[in-house]
Amino acid sequence: MKVYADNAATTYLSKTARDKLIECLDNYNGNPNSLHSDGQRTQEVLDEAREIVASCINAKNPNEIYFTSGGSEADNQALLSAARGLARKGKKHLITLNIEHHAILHTMAKLEKEGFEVTYLKPQSNGIVDVKDVEDAIREDTALVSVMFANNEMGAIQPIPEIGALCKEKGVLFHTDAVQAAAHLPIDVQAMNIDMLSMSGHKFHGPKGVGILYARNGIRLVNVIEGGAQERGKRAGTVNVPGIAAMAAALKEGCDNMDANMSKVRALRDRLIAGLKDIPYSQLNGDPVKRLPGNVNWSFEGVEGESLLLHLDMYGIECSSGSACTSESLDPSHVLTGMGVPVEAAHGSLRFSLDINNDEEQVDYIIEKVHQVVEYYRSMSPYWEDLLTGKREHCIPEHA
Repeated sequence: MKVYADNAATTYLSKTARDKLIECLDNYNGNPNSLHSDGQRTQEVLDEAREIVASCINAKNPNEIYFTSGGSEADNQALLSAARGLARKGKKHLITLNIEHHAILHTMAKLEKEGFEVTYLKPQSNGIVDVKDVEDAIREDTALVSVMFANNEMGAIQPIPEIGALCKEKGVLFHTDAVQAAAHLPIDVQAMNIDMLSMSGHKFHGPKGVGILYARNGIRLVNVIEGGAQERGKRAGTVNVPGIAAMAAALKEGCDNMDANMSKVRALRDRLIAGLKDIPYSQLNGDPVKRLPGNVNWSFEGVEGESLLLHLDMYGIECSSGSACTSESLDPSHVLTGMGVPVEAAHGSLRFSLDINNDEEQVDYIIEKVHQVVEYYRSMSPYWEDLLTGKREHCIPEHA
């Protein structure tokens, strides 16, 4: 049996998105910046996609939607725009979490080199930041708070409406990386007081290489890519209309069917959690309730996550040992260690990310094989032997 359980890394292209992509490739090849008929017909497709995206997140105006190459570019542009734009007013302090995606953390590090000060907040043990910690960190010179909507590795959903209301009250811009949340969780940028928001098409069954930046009207974006007047002068480069149209179609489909889809996925997630609970000295990472519908991040003491991953792949089960963006790193997950998970437990973690294309039979197969593989590696591990004989202390309770 083959089981794809790595949807947080990327999802398969949906039929709806594929059909839209092919339709555009066959019928809309004009450059939307051209004034001739083909160009203007393609521009209409682009305008429609912008309207669809705006509707899905309840943006006031479609012109608040900018198309990018993905979530990382959108994150970069949002942070650089807020920081550099408000630096002129003496606001050079930024706030984020220490468990953010590296698209945020690396951009923050870049801004620190430019003279900005960044406060990195640590979440609670369930992976969720305390809103009071955000409030206490805000200063007179704070320009921006950037908090991920839902974590890509351990799935915890942050208190976005509360943080948005706080930022509005304090007069601070609020950005959220919603790459994992889009089409999986309800998003209302007006009700949640979100000033900027990032999304990526391939996380909700759209194509790779296209993303979205929502920026509330009044926010002046700085250019990350120079060279042309596309995207109202804020993102140079010939626009990928087929990819954008397919992404918008996938987003709309996901949002229109969100309740039914996520109800199914939550049931599969909870079935998987229940099936892994009886493995001793293992634990679920992240809040058990306030988490993405399909995310199960689990640590197994005494076993290396990479070994588990590769062995499970031999059985046809595809998952991950952390973010796909850091899969070549041998370091433990900065997300897990950043929320207080011991390094030994972080090294033995796996992320299963389920989707509407999974079913109960597949989940039961995952449970069976994980039990089998964990027992196999523990049986020949000197480290595990030391734990059992008391030479080392367990870092995870027997029944977490």
